[in-house]
Amino acid sequence: MFPRNTVPRQRLVYREDMYPPPTLAPRCYDYNHQRLAGVNNFHVPGLQRFPTYEWKPRPLSPVPPHTPTMTNGRKRQNEDYSPHVVKRQRLDPPLTRAPPPRCPGQVVAGSSRASSAGFDSSYHSPSTRIQPQVTAVPESPNILLAYTKDKLSGQMVELFEACQQQTSDLVRKETCRAQLQKDIQSVYAVARLYLTGSSMNGLGCRSSDADLCLVLIGNKRPDPIHVLSVLQRFFRSLSYVEKTQLIRAKVPILKFREKGSHLEFDLNINNTVGIRNTFLLRSYAYADLRIRPMILVVKKWARHNQINDASKGTLSSYTLVLMVLHYLQTLKEPVLPSLQRDYPECFYHLMDIDMVPDGPKNIPRYISRNQSSLGELLLGFLKYYATYFRWDKQVISIREAKALPKNNSQAWRNKYICVEEPFERNNVARAVHEKMKFDAIKAEFAKSCRILQDRKDLNSILPVRAIINEEFSRR
Repeated sequence: MFPRNTVPRQRLVYREDMYPPPTLAPRCYDYNHQRLAGVNNFHVPGLQRFPTYEWKPRPLSPVPPHTPTMTNGRKRQNEDYSPHVVKRQRLDPPLTRAPPPRCPGQVVAGSSRASSAGFDSSYHSPSTRIQPQVTAVPESPNILLAYTKDKLSGQMVELFEACQQQTSDLVRKETCRAQLQKDIQSVYAVARLYLTGSSMNGLGCRSSDADLCLVLIGNKRPDPIHVLSVLQRFFRSLSYVEKTQLIRAKVPILKFREKGSHLEFDLNINNTVGIRNTFLLRSYAYADLRIRPMILVVKKWARHNQINDASKGTLSSYTLVLMVLHYLQTLKEPVLPSLQRDYPECFYHLMDIDMVPDGPKNIPRYISRNQSSLGELLLGFLKYYATYFRWDKQVISIREAKALPKNNSQAWRNKYICVEEPFERNNVARAVHEKMKFDAIKAEFAKSCRILQDRKDLNSILPVRAIINEEFSRR
């Protein structure tokens, strides 16, 4: 896949100023995820360059224009959401292998997005550097004030602003990734190392570990355990790596730490679906100002209440993210659409990995008429899973933006929680295999919903100040 004499393929093009600046207000929050010129840039002498990932997320105005939102025209079963929109929906349709068209700039039928035209046809390749530098992004403050009209919402913003991953955190991770790739290529010459997961999708905390995917392509499929064992021995010779540990899980990983710090890494081999869902989740993360604070608070809540650890039979962070996105898609006035359904060509499941970061860049902005505050959305999220969602009959699917019927296939049969992986369509919640753990998860949703509805205070379900202090101690 990576012949040295291949002519570089044409890149998807995009326009840097495709997103208009927001309306200013007295209090603003800047959620621009600063671009790093070196992040996921794979150019080294003698090897073909991959396109760098440089995508400035779009700011949104807190007061949406009067444009129609996406609806499916079906009757809702309650005033907030309808988890039962499942008629005639196949759970596992056959996957087409026809090559997709390039990402359009026009509106897809049924979408509420405005069109974006006039993309710049030029592509400027970045210079190569091992020590990355932050590329300055013009500051266009994004306004969250309209969604923080109550105490609970204000507490959520406070927690988010204190705990969200900073540019300096990403610089550290990228510096280590770039150096690791250079060193690994002395063992595997055509290796490409991707930074994935919450570090790249915009949903990370300051204390988040860094996920790495090592892509090795050849005539013979590499054995992950063998490759990771080789790397474990090799890493002992690197001065900046310590505490390596090989985890022989279903997806084997090599855990290690940056020497002298708290920064931990999980490295896998050829788990390329992780690269695909990184950029899918990044697209959702920046689709609305409320997404990132909402998801960070939910993850902190779940971790505090001991239901956020797949190794102990509860929910993984990835599962929690999909659960939040699903809830926001199923509201009477959706906060989010299904990006895969509206723009399948931008998230094509067989797109070459080196093109995946470019896929979402041309998606026009999405405007939601839902003006619920962060606090209202958090309470609604807890209520949805405590009261309305049918765990025994439904499958969570952000791919279709609805709850699908649980059939008798192996992926869903006898599973307590069913959450569809948006590309591979397997169950990412399969770690919850004990009824006791499942009951504990449901009980936590019900208890927290009851308490939060009564007190409207985030501290009633989460020790905000203690969590902020813990994040600061991990710097």
